[in-house]
Amino acid sequence: MTSIPRVRIYIKSAFEPDFLAVNDGLQLCLFMPHAHNALKPRIQRALDLYREAIGKDALGYYGDLDGQWQTLDTKSWQLIQHWLHAGDGSRLHLIGAATTSDAYSESHRYNFHYVGYALDRPEDLYWPNAVSALRLTFPTEFLEAQGPERFRALAIEIAGVLPFGSGQAGLTFNGEPLASVVREEVKALSFRHPAMDVPNLDDVARDLGTRVRAPAWMNFLGPPVLHELGGVEGLRSRLHSPDTTVQALGPDRAVVTLGPWPEAGDTEQGQTLPAYRELARVLEPWLYEGPGPEDPHFFTMTRRWQRRFLD
Repeated sequence: MTSIPRVRIYIKSAFEPDFLAVNDGLQLCLFMPHAHNALKPRIQRALDLYREAIGKDALGYYGDLDGQWQTLDTKSWQLIQHWLHAGDGSRLHLIGAATTSDAYSESHRYNFHYVGYALDRPEDLYWPNAVSALRLTFPTEFLEAQGPERFRALAIEIAGVLPFGSGQAGLTFNGEPLASVVREEVKALSFRHPAMDVPNLDDVARDLGTRVRAPAWMNFLGPPVLHELGGVEGLRSRLHSPDTTVQALGPDRAVVTLGPWPEAGDTEQGQTLPAYRELARVLEPWLYEGPGPEDPHFFTMTRRWQRRFLD
């Protein structure tokens, strides 16, 4: 078992108790170059699998149309079903139930975030490289309690119901890591621990297209990148790290797993993650770099962060 950094970043307040804004966790992200109408039953199945894994009552709030959090109850679950199945585009954001006094921390342990594009509406044409996307998060304790094989099997099962072009599973900063009051602290940690991802689902989904993001513990590859790499065998022939595995997921998709446990890396301790760097070199022609001018205030939109396994 590798050592997973314990991240606890609090926002201090003179008027309210400090609350935990960002902590360590796990995520599964899948990017699908398909319109929402083609994904509805598959996203429903992914939601069902997620709830079965974390517990039916683990999700407690949903984001309404005004961006406010509302309690999930029987009536609101019906509303979620309507949003998912009725339209030709959908945005769903569900977060965990508060089960302790640290409600903010608890609510971000679990996160179901889906962006489904119609891909043929005028507003979508502003984003010609948009893809539909799904992000699921878990507390690190989920991995520690159930083991990496259980998490890996769950990630593969959920990925198996979705027509992904690419995706990832691994360590992440849970919460609101790009909030202005914690951004600099997360930035420093993200460069120190390069395999801990900083979630930015909406921005990436709008511009990813057929590209792939920098490596994580598990790396899901589908068309067209896997085909251009020579399929499963062509990809396998390029990877030589002893703990790297390449598993076929049907005729045109695969998952590359970089070791038995997810690693964060630690540049201060010389843990440079050679298997991650090897995969980054293989994927370099297809790696995602954000659109437009670099924004030094949002380090996830800088080449340095996006190329952290290459430079």
